[in-house]
Amino acid sequence: MAATKNVHEVEDDALAAIDYCFERGWTDGLPVVPPERGRVEAMLAMEGRPAETVIASHPATGIECSLHGAAVNAVMAGCLPEYFPVVVAALEAVNEPDYSFHASTASTGGSAPVVIVSGPAVRDLGMNSAGNVFGPGNRANATIGRAMRLIIMNVFEMLPGISDQSTQGHPGKYVSCIAERAESSPWDPLHVELGFGADISSVTVFAGSGFCNIENHGGNTPESILDCVADAMASLGCITIGQSVVVLSPEHAEIVGATGWSRVDVCEYLFTQANQTVEVMRRVGKYVEREHVRQGTEHVHRGFGADDILLMVAGGDAGGHSCFIPSWSRTRASMMQSKPIGVCIDC
Repeated sequence: MAATKNVHEVEDDALAAIDYCFERGWTDGLPVVPPERGRVEAMLAMEGRPAETVIASHPATGIECSLHGAAVNAVMAGCLPEYFPVVVAALEAVNEPDYSFHASTASTGGSAPVVIVSGPAVRDLGMNSAGNVFGPGNRANATIGRAMRLIIMNVFEMLPGISDQSTQGHPGKYVSCIAERAESSPWDPLHVELGFGADISSVTVFAGSGFCNIENHGGNTPESILDCVADAMASLGCITIGQSVVVLSPEHAEIVGATGWSRVDVCEYLFTQANQTVEVMRRVGKYVEREHVRQGTEHVHRGFGADDILLMVAGGDAGGHSCFIPSWSRTRASMMQSKPIGVCIDC
């Protein structure tokens, strides 16, 4: 359906068309927007390449996703056409070999592609980077994230309980798309940090598990805040050698940044503090020989180094709540990938 240009004639009634999509198995369990031809064409008009251009492929099955397939599912997710370049960039990111697209979508770990948008696109698309940033209420955040899930299911045929073997999954498998709140960050925006330049927006995709809320309303030093974050990162249930995403709330970011801590300082501190002893890891059955234990240390750290932590700011002005998103795999089976977001040729 979504990977080709097949046309299905259905009754000229919106509710009947929605029911038809359910019957065909094209939904994530929620109603979708019927992919009427005109809507699909409007989505494709945001791209300069032919509709049949392949932008991602499944490494295990060989199934390919064309721009047309992506556009059909973006329509069904409820995207506006101007959101489509973000969806395309995110798909090109997960198509990179180091992302391990098949493993991250098929594994028992139950990951979701966490889509992080930074740059002018956040403002231009009206994305939410503030209060309730991981929650409902914003069309761009919700539908971009949902488009990724529908493409994974409808184009790549990664179906829950069949090819998607998630043990439990998590709500982010419906939608997981956030925007950076750069104006509240004491550090350079992510898209600049990633080398895309001030005028080029970026998307970063991370194969993430469910996030851990980190509460601290009383701490007033960088260490008091970051020790709580590091403790969550090093919890026995979460600690692996995989990468991490840390999203500081503006309140926490202000405390950490006010004394001059750089992004590098923060990440190095978190990496140093987020550890468990080899003895404890052996006791719970999670220890394996790892490169970063060879240096004479008796501690196992989360990740291989500070570079394995993506640090950003997002969330509402009030509230001492930040979060940590762990990688889905107990190994380094998937590495986060970043791409620039294309410019609409017809804008």
